[in-house]
Amino acid sequence: MQETKPTVLVLTALALEYTAVRAHIEGREDRTHPGNGTIVEVGHLPGTPWQVAAAELGEGAKNTAALTASLIGWLRPEAVLFVGVAGGLKEDIALGDVVVGTKVYGVQTGKQTPEGLLNRPETWHGSHALLSAARAAVRDLPDVRAHFKPIATADLVLADAGSEIARHVRERYNDAAAFEMEGAGAAHAAHVEGRQVLVVRGISDRADAHKASADASGSQQRAAVQAAAVAVALLHKYRPRDGRPTDSEEGPQGRYGGDHIDFRGAVFHGPVTGKQTGDR
Repeated sequence: MQETKPTVLVLTALALEYTAVRAHIEGREDRTHPGNGTIVEVGHLPGTPWQVAAAELGEGAKNTAALTASLIGWLRPEAVLFVGVAGGLKEDIALGDVVVGTKVYGVQTGKQTPEGLLNRPETWHGSHALLSAARAAVRDLPDVRAHFKPIATADLVLADAGSEIARHVRERYNDAAAFEMEGAGAAHAAHVEGRQVLVVRGISDRADAHKASADASGSQQRAAVQAAAVAVALLHKYRPRDGRPTDSEEGPQGRYGGDHIDFRGAVFHGPVTGKQTGDR
């Protein structure tokens, strides 16, 4: 019985983010989702047991959530990483630093009343095992300054530090260190599907009026490269789960594997209730 390689799904929004990730993957081959046509490149990460499936999804949390869920159902990865760039929200975090999301906030949820916006926050925590692997990995990356902090997500580009949404984030999500557009979508889909998930973002601008000039200086590319370096390094530390089912053990009906005994005494393979492993 041949065992399939454990898979990690690495997602990006932008082409430059994808290029930074792609540079680390060897033996790449295109695969096309049979339903929605999304193209992923599947290859291996040298020095690790991981098969990596990488995809560039485009911008926006809703788009990301839908496509992430679809790709998880198709590829059945053990973990999902969203890797890319973000705007920095803290003065002590420099351009080119990397923020590893201890949690991801969806910041546009609430109820608008005459008294103001009443928050109804949505939060997804980064998976403990991936965070632990990232903490161990960055110790061996002297050229990377990494911060383990919350990340705020909204379906907009923040280029005005004095805007209403910027004030909202500072007041209501004061511990957030980075602002971006897709992390909440990826985190939500991964949690629903019971997968480990982590958002890794390089800081490319200050989420203010100087964003365009910062991007033009090459800060986006450097931030993307640094974020990809952290993602790859953590996968050298993160290990596949013991007892991982193979495709043949799962069968066409079973995403998570496991044996069930039916009433006729025969064994069939299907999903085992309670064996999803995502942090909640």
